[in-house]
Amino acid sequence: MLLLKKIFDFYLNASIHVAVATAALVQMTFYFCRLPFDATVTAFVFFGTVFSYNFIKYASFVAKQKTFSPSLKSIIVLSILSLIITVYCFFCLELKTQLVSILFGILCVLYVIPVTKSKTNLRNFAGIKIYIVSLCWAGVTTLIPIINANLPIEIDVIYKFLQRFLLTLILILIFEINDLKYDDARLRTVPQTIGVTKTKLFIYCLLIPFFFLEFLKVNYYPNQWIINLILVITITFFTYFASSKRSKYYTLFWVESVPIFWLLLIMSFRF
Repeated sequence: MLLLKKIFDFYLNASIHVAVATAALVQMTFYFCRLPFDATVTAFVFFGTVFSYNFIKYASFVAKQKTFSPSLKSIIVLSILSLIITVYCFFCLELKTQLVSILFGILCVLYVIPVTKSKTNLRNFAGIKIYIVSLCWAGVTTLIPIINANLPIEIDVIYKFLQRFLLTLILILIFEINDLKYDDARLRTVPQTIGVTKTKLFIYCLLIPFFFLEFLKVNYYPNQWIINLILVITITFFTYFASSKRSKYYTLFWVESVPIFWLLLIMSFRF
């Protein structure tokens, strides 16, 4: 059991689970846009997520330490391998996809590296963190697959982008509720600013446009409203029980699994 727990913790701490979640959203883009599976785009997003998340989480810590635990060494090795694969996949993408990817990459770098003389990065600007992450998730999982397939950015794509943006924003807010006792007060997260109860109400409000955006799409899938309703109920459940007293697994595994659950629902209703 101890070995299984170590493997599971590594799976979460090495950002593999969140990478599976982003890859799941990419597969949804392929499905809804009637695109064939693209291994290069999938690998680019998956390994790019592993590297970028680990870079954000561990870069400053690694820079200050001289010795590392075996687990952290494994994460560093995985991150380097992920970077190599990401770079290789990057050069296999279309030129315009590369340019869009660079924009999101710059946001990722600025998220960690100081942009002011006071050594403040975008992550530390009060209230901006959740929008940066939401923008990157929505852009990478929606725009990159479509642009690389040379499809036009039509109104349905914009609705998909907005849905992904709202979903990511909602999940981050649940994370912020769970991490309330750990977050630096200077970050001024939403729960720190307006409280847990109002943050949950805000999430419930965001779920409304997330659900109804589906009905605005031109290429509407008949079963999609059922799928999205199940998803909304699931997120409502996670929101209601979110608390700073919950373990890290509540968000790192269960809440982060929402995009994967969404894909599984879509695959189930295909038949």
